[in-house]
Amino acid sequence: MSLVRLLRKKSINTLFTTPSHGQKFFIHNKFRQFYKCDISETDTHNPTEALCKAQEQAKDIYGVKYTLFLTNGSTSGIIASVLACTKTGDNVLIHKDAHPSHLNAVKLAGCNPVFYDLPKDDEFGCYQRNSIENLETYFKTNTIKAVIVTSPTYEGFVSDIKSIKKLCKQNNAYLIVDEAHGALYPFSDLLPESAVKTADFTIQSLHKTAGGLNPTALLHSNCEINPQSALNLINTTSPSYPLLATIEANIKFLNSKKGKKQIKKLVSSINELKKDLPNLNFGGDDPLKILIKSDKITGEELSNKLFENKIEDERSNKKSVMLLCGIGTTNEKLERLKKVLTRL
Repeated sequence: MSLVRLLRKKSINTLFTTPSHGQKFFIHNKFRQFYKCDISETDTHNPTEALCKAQEQAKDIYGVKYTLFLTNGSTSGIIASVLACTKTGDNVLIHKDAHPSHLNAVKLAGCNPVFYDLPKDDEFGCYQRNSIENLETYFKTNTIKAVIVTSPTYEGFVSDIKSIKKLCKQNNAYLIVDEAHGALYPFSDLLPESAVKTADFTIQSLHKTAGGLNPTALLHSNCEINPQSALNLINTTSPSYPLLATIEANIKFLNSKKGKKQIKKLVSSINELKKDLPNLNFGGDDPLKILIKSDKITGEELSNKLFENKIEDERSNKKSVMLLCGIGTTNEKLERLKKVLTRL
């Protein structure tokens, strides 16, 4: 039985269990369907048939050794990965300006952070992709047990993960890839190659581009380590089954003909938009991140002008603006963006 079917199955029992709302007491009436699906089946530390089956199916879809469902975002996946492959006193190589979860993971594992820098892209004013040339010097002066690389970057620059993995393997270090913004990569040849089959651990946020609810995410392991025990150290024993069920359904949709067709259509629409705006400069490796810059105004000025026209970007700096697209980005939204940019 799938997680979705499990939640559709109505209980005929009189419940004296958690959650105490009993699927009938709705504090927020608009969320009544969520309450009705909020069951107390089991805890994720000892998953029973439905959750085990869903994670097994996901593992096969991604072609990895282990896939675990996360309901506390990619943050929990980053922390569990570091806990799984290190011991107290180990050195972990992380970017000095990475997501807070990277340094927090190192601290919680009792490890020592070794900070690396990344080159800045002068044209767009944001961090560039990573490379072995950027990392190898740290291996010469430190014994590194694990490396965390963010790929794609927030603005959509994708690192050469295969080369970085070779470097890590040569130095007996685990490679952890924060692919939070790349959850759609495994499902389309029009997108950059995913790290799931290359890195030792890959973490993806379904809620960023793949249409998932906050804060659903995935932790993939493609090495000998099953990170379940490490995840148990930080996970709640009272998981949200509605969220777990949406993860299962989300993956099945992305892997379906309909899902893949929708991704293809989205990428095609974004590429058409770029062709129709020849006066703007576009950057990055990920077509889902519309990273734009104008030679006439700053990125911050462009961001303000977009906001005045009721378009909110994801991120901006002095040189560029990044608009994030995903499964929920419709042609209507892209057409409106094109009209506003053309007028500006």
